[in-house]
Amino acid sequence: MDNLQHNPRISPNPQHHRPLPFRPLAPGEALIRVHAASLNPVDYKLAEVPLIGRLAIPKPATPGLDFAGVVARPGPNSALKAGQRVFGKLEPKQQYGTLGEYIIGSAAGTVPLPDGVSFEEGATLGVCGLVTYQCLVKNVKRGDRVLVNGGSGGTGTFAVQIAKALGCEVVTTCSSANVQLCKDLGADEVIDYRTQSVTSVLENGEKKFDFVLDNVGEPAALYWKAPSFTKPGARYVQIGSQVSLGFIYDLAFRFVVPTWLGGGQRPFSFAFASTNFDDYQGLADLLVKGQVKPVIDEVFELENAPKAYRKLRTGRARGKIVVRVVNES
Repeated sequence: MDNLQHNPRISPNPQHHRPLPFRPLAPGEALIRVHAASLNPVDYKLAEVPLIGRLAIPKPATPGLDFAGVVARPGPNSALKAGQRVFGKLEPKQQYGTLGEYIIGSAAGTVPLPDGVSFEEGATLGVCGLVTYQCLVKNVKRGDRVLVNGGSGGTGTFAVQIAKALGCEVVTTCSSANVQLCKDLGADEVIDYRTQSVTSVLENGEKKFDFVLDNVGEPAALYWKAPSFTKPGARYVQIGSQVSLGFIYDLAFRFVVPTWLGGGQRPFSFAFASTNFDDYQGLADLLVKGQVKPVIDEVFELENAPKAYRKLRTGRARGKIVVRVVNES
């Protein structure tokens, strides 16, 4: 660590009160200088959980999981090199998140950033890009008919494009303002939930779905109506949700109550991003091929991070919200 501490480019600024994450790097890890980070609801939701949030995250703490930046120093046995451009994500409950200038990236969660992909674009891939890639690659095949509920948000914009890249027919939902965006991303059909009843349109459709990816959790009846618009055995995977007592009660019927007693009629599960180097490379390959293009709603400078989070909380962002941590190429 002596070389790191005496390097003027990556030593802590004496005017800053937050120290760099100085600790010995484990095999495969790397010290990363963050250039851009994208925001996820888990950044603030975990911290706001009463008591648990305070106990789970050491203080002082910096939020953020997704990143893109440059390797400042590779650790032992790391496949990365100093100066290499990378992207990825941290695991939750990190004390030093990606809205700080330096982080320690894991071997599985730090991946070379393809040429031609900007730091801002790379920063969007960490959680939303990965979880949608993993959901779809594991559950669909070419020719499948896929419903993406919520196609204009952080996960939805990736889901529509990835499903199309995998050769699927894609139907998605969004508000009136985002219909054209979803069509531009490749959706074969777009249901405007502001002017149409989503469940009615789906129930009256002629073709059944092979897979449902729900990024919203609304309308609440969508899962229970699924037998009328999906094929037998079609999986229903949920990423987003509106957490409430009613939703928790609803989940009990999906998971606990037997089908013959009125429980779930379709296999249901929640999706979580599982850090995997090979999956990240597969996602990066889709970007290189031009089959997936990150959608960025807005880029904020670091000093405006609170404003960025306020926008995230509205739930109306088109694609991802990015914070530029280091303002240089």
